[in-house]
Amino acid sequence: MASLIEQAAERLEQLRRAGAMMPEDAPVPAAPPTAPAIASAPRVVAAPATIQPAPTAKRVELDLAALAASGLVTPNAPRSQTADEYRVIKRPLISNAMGKGASILKHGNLIMVTSALAGEGKSYTAVNLAMSIAAELDNTVMLVDADVARPSLLRMLNLPPSAGLLDVLKGEAEMSNVLLRTSIEKLTLLPSGTPHPRSTELLASDAMRLLLDDIAKRYPDRIIIFDSPPLLLTTEARVLATQMGQVVMVVQAEKTLRADVQRALATIEACPVRMMLLNMSRSGSPTGEGYGYGHGYSYDGPAERQPAA
Repeated sequence: MASLIEQAAERLEQLRRAGAMMPEDAPVPAAPPTAPAIASAPRVVAAPATIQPAPTAKRVELDLAALAASGLVTPNAPRSQTADEYRVIKRPLISNAMGKGASILKHGNLIMVTSALAGEGKSYTAVNLAMSIAAELDNTVMLVDADVARPSLLRMLNLPPSAGLLDVLKGEAEMSNVLLRTSIEKLTLLPSGTPHPRSTELLASDAMRLLLDDIAKRYPDRIIIFDSPPLLLTTEARVLATQMGQVVMVVQAEKTLRADVQRALATIEACPVRMMLLNMSRSGSPTGEGYGYGHGYSYDGPAERQPAA
C-alpha cells in the first residue's frame, strides 16, 4: 500500500515538472462583479388623514325664570305688556333688515342700540329686542356686546366673562370659538371680549369693517343687534354707527334733556334709519302707575316727535 502511494506521489511530481497544471493549482475564478449597491431613500408611509371637526360655538344655558324675574322678555313667559310693546318695536326693524322697507339698506340687518348718556336703558332694550326677534319663525338673531368700555350683557344674562369681539379683532381668536350658542334656539351671543386700551381704533379698523360685512351677509335670515356705548360719552358708538344700517336710540322719559338728544342724533346723521325709543314713559293707566315704552321712527333724520325732557 505504501509503495502505491509513493509511486502516485512520484508521478504527480513528474507531471508538475513537465508543466501540467494540477486542479489544486488552478486559479480560483474571481467572483463576478456585482453592481454597486444603490442607497435607497427611506420609504415614507403616509398616515391616513384625519378630519378635524370644525369648531362650533360654545353652548350656554340661560336661566329663563331668573331673566323673566328681572324684567326681561323670554320666549316661554306669559304674554305681557312689555312683550307686546317689543313686538311693535321690532316689526319695522325686521322689515328693513329683510329688504322689505321703504328702501333697500346696506347692512340693514345690522342694528345698533344706543343712547345719548349712560343709564337710559339701552342694554335692557338690546336684550329684550334680541329676545323678541328670537321668537320669530323666520329669523335668527345675534346679540353683540359692543359696549367695549363697560360691557354688561353677560352680567345681565348671568353668564361668566368670556373672550369675544375684541379678541377676534386683535387676531387672537376665531369668531367660531368665541360665539356663545344659547339655550334659546335662535339666539347667539358675541361678548365684548378682553378689554383693550385702543378699542376705538379696533372698532374703526379694516378688520372690523370686514367682520361686519361678513356677519351681515353670511346668513340671510339673521339680524345682528349691537349694544353700543352712549353716543355722548365715548367715540366707539360714533365709529360703529358708520357701519350700521339702522340705529335705535333709547331716551329715558323725564330725564334725558332735549339738547342731549339733539346732540346725540347729530353724531349719527350718516345712518339712513334712526329710531327713537322712549323708555320708562308712564303707561297712562287709570291709576297713573306703571311704565312702558313709546317709540318714534323716521328715515334720513330724527323723528319729528321729540321726547319728553
